[in-house]
Amino acid sequence: MSPARDVVDVLVVGAGVAGLACAWDLLAAGTDTLVVEAGDGVGGRMRSDLVEGFVVDRGFQVFNTSYPQVRRRLSLRRLGLRPFTPGVLVHSSSGRLRFGDPTRRPGTLPELLSGRLAGPRDLLALGALSARDVLAPPRRLTSAADTTTRTALARAGFSDAFVERFFRPFLSGVFLEDELETSSRVFHLVWRSMLRGTLCLPGGGIGAVPRALAGALPPGTVHLETPVRQLTDDGAVTADGRELAARAVVVATGPGPLATLLPGVGVPAYRVVTTYFHVAPRSPLGEPTLLVDTRRRFLNTCVLSDVVRGYAPPGHALVATSVLGSDAEGREREVRGALAEAYGTATDAWDLLAVRTVPDALPAMAPPQALNRRTRVAPGRFVCGDHRATGSVQGAMASGARAAREVLADLRSRPRGTTGQGASSPRSRS
Repeated sequence: MSPARDVVDVLVVGAGVAGLACAWDLLAAGTDTLVVEAGDGVGGRMRSDLVEGFVVDRGFQVFNTSYPQVRRRLSLRRLGLRPFTPGVLVHSSSGRLRFGDPTRRPGTLPELLSGRLAGPRDLLALGALSARDVLAPPRRLTSAADTTTRTALARAGFSDAFVERFFRPFLSGVFLEDELETSSRVFHLVWRSMLRGTLCLPGGGIGAVPRALAGALPPGTVHLETPVRQLTDDGAVTADGRELAARAVVVATGPGPLATLLPGVGVPAYRVVTTYFHVAPRSPLGEPTLLVDTRRRFLNTCVLSDVVRGYAPPGHALVATSVLGSDAEGREREVRGALAEAYGTATDAWDLLAVRTVPDALPAMAPPQALNRRTRVAPGRFVCGDHRATGSVQGAMASGARAAREVLADLRSRPRGTTGQGASSPRSRS
């Protein structure tokens, strides 16, 4: 970091998608902005590693093309997106059931009408719910009375059997909780986004998304391996004692660093998820489709190399399976047994390539859920991230965008030579 960059208008701490979106908007408004990141790469939880020739994301993640913030900031074509099948496979005691979207795949209509997955009552309720969520203005969804998702599904007319057969196992993997206790407002927004967009994976792994965001910033904006030890009246101090003076500081980190830097700012509980990556000699499925389990022994599983061929070297298949909670001794063997049943094939010879536990995978979003909270927490101090909006890429970016707007308003209200805390002025640039 050159001495000339020691004094900036805004310091953004954290180079996840929230912090990068915030920096993107601040720079577009002509504000001198610096992003510092403790890790060796951008993305936060959205990272991809190369392990023995396989692409291993930090947990199973998907990319939704319908998010407004995504479409505003990224070239979808350049990400090399590969789609999942529109729908899911449900492993149940009566065999494998396909829940497809007949508006995109008409061939799935006979299976949907067969009654194996849903009866006439549930199909009518599903059509009404989907039509409302797709066509209604988002404001109507966000201003509706907030309940749990389970209550909202019951009020929509779904039978308990269909909720247990489809919604509960599917949404467990979306919200990382298996009691359907997530805010109904969040559920309706997520359901809307799934119906209006396409779930995909970038050709280079999920980490391609934050890399694209960072690549759009001017060179030298993001500084990696620069952890911040504490905030000061003048800005911040890094772990190696370097002082970074700034008129405003935006903390865009995970809950752990946030609690250290701004201990008075509360954050919700976070969901923990563990993903097992197995290597098989061939795909046990042969299609880019998500598979869920009515017994909820796992959240979901899919053959990543069926979605993006480059996730695995030639002659191999990469299977990702997620479960709630942390990795525990003996749990992988139980998961392997459930996969053998779900995929209908022996899994004893599958190699365990990697295990990724994400302790802060998703914020808990119980009702009533504020969908976009203010980011200013003190004079010159701002916080952004999915915990201040919704647990999604859209929520993280929207929070970053809101932080940028509130920072700009704050800077305009203060004389140029003052810091956010009203203490001494930042040092002049040399």
